[in-house]
Amino acid sequence: MTHPHHSEPHAPLTTASASVDGSDTGLSKKGLSAGSVGLIGAIVIGISCIAPAYTLTGALGPTVAEVGTQLPAIFLLGFIPMLLVAFGYRELNNAMPDSGTSFTWATRAFGPWLGWMGGWGLIAATVVVLSNLAGIAVEFFYLAVSQLVDFFGGDGAAVAALVGNPFVNVATCLVFILGATLISYRDMQTTQKVQYWLVGFQLLVMIGFGVAAFWHVANGTAFDATPVELSWFNPFEVGSFSAVVAGLSVSLFVFWGWDVTLTMNEETKGSRTTPGRAATLTVTIVVAIYLFVAMGSLAFAGVGTEGVGLGNEDIQENAFFYLAGPVLGPLAILMSLAVLSSSAASLQSTFVSPARTLLAMGHYGALPEKFARVSPRFFTPGYATVVAAIVAAVFYTVMRFVSEDVLWDTITTLGMMICFYYGITAFACVWYFRKTWFRSGRDFFFRLFAPFVGGLILTVLFFTTLIDSMDPAYGSGSNILGVGLVFVLGMVILLTGVVIMFWQSWKRPAYFRGETLSRAVAEE
Repeated sequence: MTHPHHSEPHAPLTTASASVDGSDTGLSKKGLSAGSVGLIGAIVIGISCIAPAYTLTGALGPTVAEVGTQLPAIFLLGFIPMLLVAFGYRELNNAMPDSGTSFTWATRAFGPWLGWMGGWGLIAATVVVLSNLAGIAVEFFYLAVSQLVDFFGGDGAAVAALVGNPFVNVATCLVFILGATLISYRDMQTTQKVQYWLVGFQLLVMIGFGVAAFWHVANGTAFDATPVELSWFNPFEVGSFSAVVAGLSVSLFVFWGWDVTLTMNEETKGSRTTPGRAATLTVTIVVAIYLFVAMGSLAFAGVGTEGVGLGNEDIQENAFFYLAGPVLGPLAILMSLAVLSSSAASLQSTFVSPARTLLAMGHYGALPEKFARVSPRFFTPGYATVVAAIVAAVFYTVMRFVSEDVLWDTITTLGMMICFYYGITAFACVWYFRKTWFRSGRDFFFRLFAPFVGGLILTVLFFTTLIDSMDPAYGSGSNILGVGLVFVLGMVILLTGVVIMFWQSWKRPAYFRGETLSRAVAEE
């Protein structure tokens, strides 16, 4: 099957190569399937990558433990830097639609070294998440199967216990990663078809859960009916600044993933405008769902430390599993299936970002040429997708056998990686558009104020987490030579990137001399 509008895949380019739009941007096409994703498809893949059902079941309890009934306030507060950064992404995409996103834009704004590290931050974050998503999918797969076995009178506990067997766990996890890789390797139409079903199902269940929770409150059958108050939306009632920072760190996880809509920009109809619009709409839809479900959960269960109260430490790792029975009754299994479909959908769609970033890095000569290969049949980054899958699979397998706590700490480390590459991209927007800041009120807000404030908030969070995580009690409490494991993991990931970058600069100097992708500034 051939498409007349596809450009042929080719090797990394020189400055003389054909640009995306005929202008002298220094950017060039990579042979991806142009125009295969529309606005709705991009939003669905964006929501899928954020994985609202999976993310919220793990975030509800820990966030309530930090901020109590101010849970909606923290979600709104976490939404602000994400929206401000998304505005910066949108401006950069309008000017330079390129699948390398953070890597390409930071290179154009700041030069090859910071650009390379921006790309590394994105790849590291997504690989950590891929391995964790696969692990969560495995847990909920066996949880759903055990509920089915119980329903038919069998021994569900024995099935649920299989998750604890590291060999069964890793084998099942590798099957999930293989399935997600096969779908990602195929064309974007296949990805969209799969995502419409998985995302549609999880959103229906979450909205149904929220409605049922409020129905119980109105009916007088709630566990600990707690009337909704305006104070829930007031971040100043949280208490301490450290609780706000801890809450914001959690909210980074719950919103992270919307930037996948930008990495598909070369495959999207209207590559300049659609991805940015999809990003802001994705974040807005997700915050609305989070607020509705969080309010329903708080109103139904309260923040007590007994039973299914959200302050109960025993239920915090998986709040929906414990709340599903009391809220949904005989339909409780739908919630396990929703979280399973959420993590499976996100596992598949999260492959989109690292594969396209690796493709761009190979294309512009920042990584070996193999990464620039595009599947001649599906017009997707075939080689890069397979490499991302293998690295995620190896990472999960090693971490699973080392310690379950280590796997949890990697997710805390992810917060630092998100702040790192989102922050670099936000500041890249500010610097790239520096000559146009005062051209109009719109340019001042979207090209200077919004990305600068968003980037500043993420920078403060990055260094706060970095300093706090040195404490051996931080995260799971694991440490190496008295230094917190989260800090060690964060430093190892960033320093590994620096080492590989210097190695690549020795092997492939053209990119690092600015010959394949040069610095630039937006002119007035």
